[in-house]
This record gives sequence, structure tokens and C-alpha cells, in this order.
Amino acid sequence: MFTRRENLKQYMQFYPVVSTLIALNIMIYVLTILPIIGDFVFYFGLGSNALISEGEWWRFVTPMFLHGGLLHLLFNMFSLYLFGPELEKLAGKVRFLTIYFMAGLFGTMVTFLLQDLAYNHVGASGAIYGIFGAFAALVYYARNTMPQLKGIIVPIIVISVIMTFLQPNINITAHLTGLVVGFLIGLSYFHPKRIISWKMRKK
Repeated sequence: MFTRRENLKQYMQFYPVVSTLIALNIMIYVLTILPIIGDFVFYFGLGSNALISEGEWWRFVTPMFLHGGLLHLLFNMFSLYLFGPELEKLAGKVRFLTIYFMAGLFGTMVTFLLQDLAYNHVGASGAIYGIFGAFAALVYYARNTMPQLKGIIVPIIVISVIMTFLQPNINITAHLTGLVVGFLIGLSYFHPKRIISWKMRKK
């Protein structure tokens, strides 16, 4: 399920939303490391609680597309590359985007509410944890019919949550919020009655 065998052209054709998000994150990262404009782009989108409190509301969204270094970018984009396609295929493009953006948005909002005004953050991790949360909802409904999925997803989530608390400079609030938001939206999207409705419309 999470083994990618497509070439680049096939990947972009089969999973256009995930491909677009990866490309967008990479392009914005490249902009942030360019001379002169790089610092402006980074600090314009930085998730700054102090600046959000002053009315710069776009900072609830822009941190999802910024990263604090190449390794940070590569880790998040590899996770999106690996786990995003299956969710895009199962949920559909619009529902996938809803899970991704709502998880990221609420991650930033809860960070603003719970952390002090000096707190700054960047990264797509909250949105990516939303993907994990949505898979957890799917596992909840299909725990008896898809044991293989449960055997993959549950250890990934457990390890990811543990690593959240062990690694330095991690926005724990955004990670956990994204996970919960993805799970709650997934409970709605993957409810058995709704799945049947999707299948009926596709006939």
C-alpha cells in the first residue's frame, strides 16, 4: 500500500494533489535560500504568535509551506510522498485537501492559543500528521476487515508520536492537533454509510 513503484510521470498523473503540494513546498524552500529575497520570504510566512496577535492572520496558513532546513523539508516531503498518495486515492482530491489543510490550519491555531507570544514555528508536519490521523480513522472502521492496514498504520503513528516528544525543536502542539483533526475528519469521511454513498455515485 505504501510502496511507491510509479515513475515520476505516473506519480504526478495518479496523485496530482500530493505532487502539487510537494512541488510547492520545494519551490518555496528554494525561494527561502536565495540571496536577498530568501529571508523576506521566510519571515513573511513564519508562524509567529506575536505577529498573528497583531493581525497578520495569513500566518495561520503560511507556516505549512516553510521549513527550517533541508533535512526538515526532506523528512516532511518524503512522508507526504509515501503516505499521501493512498489517502488521495481513497478519499479523493477535495477530501484529501480538506484533511491536509484543516489539520495544518488547526495545528497553527492551537499553537497560537496554547503557546506564548514569543513562539515561532514552521513546517508541514501538522498537516502530515493529519494524514496519519485520517488513516487511523480508516483503521478504526476497517480494523476487522483490513488487519494489514492496522499492522502498518498503528506502529507508524505510535513511533511518530514518541519521536515528537524525543526530538528537539518540534512543535508538539501542531503534531498532536493535526493527528486529532485528521482522525475526526476521517471518522466522517470514512464512515461506512458514506463509503457506500461514494460507491453508488460512481456506478
